[in-house]
Amino acid sequence: MSATAAVQQDLITEYERPRHSIGETSDRCGLTRDTLRWYERIGLMGYVGRDHAGQRRFSDRDLDWLELIGKLRRTGMSVADMVRYAELVRAGDHTFPERLEMFRQTRAEVLAQIEELQNTVTVLDCKIAHYEGNPTVDWRTVSKKRSDCTL
Repeated sequence: MSATAAVQQDLITEYERPRHSIGETSDRCGLTRDTLRWYERIGLMGYVGRDHAGQRRFSDRDLDWLELIGKLRRTGMSVADMVRYAELVRAGDHTFPERLEMFRQTRAEVLAQIEELQNTVTVLDCKIAHYEGNPTVDWRTVSKKRSDCTL
């Protein structure tokens, strides 16, 4: 094994080494200990290492996974879909096409949410201008998508 390969292997080993307690992980990720245990129980987390006393120990890889899961949750992805994604990851590289489709679909949904939020900001800007005494534009004329509510 070359020196470069040995260093890379050490980095991988260190990255995967269980080292963070559940309390440290909770603090770093902003998740409760109960949530971390639940994620493990439902299969959203893979195997979480244990120390000599049987206490959970999370690796840096686990922390990165939790960060990704947090981002997926913020997209509105359901827990069931996140668990499905975790299962696909554990199943191996042959699931890349299905994972790719999941992310493409989620991205499209996020872009639609962003568009709706941008429209909402425009409406808020019009209402703010109105209340500041500058009713130059009626919010109904700038709203791209009007709901049934015309209040």
